[in-house]
Amino acid sequence: MNISKLTQQLLRVKREKCLSFADIGKKLGRDEVWTAALFYGQASMTDDECKKLVNTLGINLTSQDIFDLTHPPSKGTLIKTFPPTDPLLYRFHEILAVYGVPMKEVIHEKFGDGIMSAVDFTIKIDKDETNKEAPRVNVNMSGKFLPYKKF
Repeated sequence: MNISKLTQQLLRVKREKCLSFADIGKKLGRDEVWTAALFYGQASMTDDECKKLVNTLGINLTSQDIFDLTHPPSKGTLIKTFPPTDPLLYRFHEILAVYGVPMKEVIHEKFGDGIMSAVDFTIKIDKDETNKEAPRVNVNMSGKFLPYKKF
């Protein structure tokens, strides 16, 4: 995965300041996953949010950096090969390959003919440590249901 110089800079400062995406997201009033998407050039922010980011990280940004952070990005460009080769990313691909059609059918049973929005969408990732030997990753995706229009 090739990441931009801006992404590299943001990640370096985040690491140097020992901040998490959740820490930065709280300062911006955004979720940690959205904040990570912003760092990787997959989301855009307002000018006010950009000022908050600059203050939170204590960095100087060029006018090009500000443009890149505040204008709509080309989404979905980080993963260059499918299926992805990174083991964690591959597992999400595997989940879709194995459970995608069953999930689609269950959604259709419950909602009818339509799709789940990836625009009006949130995702929450939590760590469940109730089993100390095998902590669980909980991924909750919530998207608006969009029925297909009949015409």
